[in-house]
Amino acid sequence: MCSDLILMGVVGKPHGVRGLVRVRSYAENPQTLEQCGVLQDDQGRKWFLSWRGADSVAELRDADGTPLADRDAAQALVNTRLYVLRAALPEPEEEEFYHADLIGMEAFENSLSLGRVVMVHDYGAGASLELSDGSLVPFTRACVPKVDLEQRTITVVRPEEVSGEEGRGVGKRQKAETQP
Repeated sequence: MCSDLILMGVVGKPHGVRGLVRVRSYAENPQTLEQCGVLQDDQGRKWFLSWRGADSVAELRDADGTPLADRDAAQALVNTRLYVLRAALPEPEEEEFYHADLIGMEAFENSLSLGRVVMVHDYGAGASLELSDGSLVPFTRACVPKVDLEQRTITVVRPEEVSGEEGRGVGKRQKAETQP
């Protein structure tokens, strides 16, 4: 898989009997999948997507422009990942980043490496960066004041509630103190 490909969506279950499918879009605006033009799957097959009404229903056409023939053809594509070339996407605005650009960056706190970003989690309340050591860092300006795309590094400032007290270790659970 080419590292210039960005995962944009996944084909879900068929919709009806005429080859339509549900597609889960990972784009902020699902219309991006249609506007990007050519999508590519893990096998290198090229696809074109057209949204059909509400509820994430789409028509997929192959490189020749032929739509999926029927429900069986749609069923065969369930869980197919759809990618787009990074170059086909617009540049993000200032202080905005594509998740794919953050993944793989090395995180530093006080000049010490904390590991690499392995995942970006965003469940609606704000993004968090998962580092290779398993720790999570809130992706806020306070906790990640600097993102250097050219050097592929981020600067992390963890609050004391996250980094732990001096001498207690980071990420280690402490036994609860019991009252006599």
